[in-house]
Amino acid sequence: MTFADPGHITVWHAHVSYDPATRDQALLLREAIGSRFDVLLGRMRDEPVGPHPRPMFMAEFSAGEFARLVPWLSLNHQGLPILIHPETGDFIADHRDNALWINERLELNLS
Repeated sequence: MTFADPGHITVWHAHVSYDPATRDQALLLREAIGSRFDVLLGRMRDEPVGPHPRPMFMAEFSAGEFARLVPWLSLNHQGLPILIHPETGDFIADHRDNALWINERLELNLS
């Protein structure tokens, strides 16, 4: 049996999904994340993009920030689905096999 080295994780991504009815909640959550954590915030993507089936925004953060941000998100998700995944260079595995979900799990388009 072999085990993967977490040192291969370059950064982490948190994708917060929303719909038109929850966009304002997502925007407030985005602002709260940006003011509390050392993250690189992506813009509000009001159309599905890539494998994401709903509009979303992304926060990119380091392994060192993981222990602060992820517990906070687990308590403050505002009812929004959040996908958290590492960046290892394996797009499919990172989004499908190595991912964590907070609140609702969405089906990604990984075809």
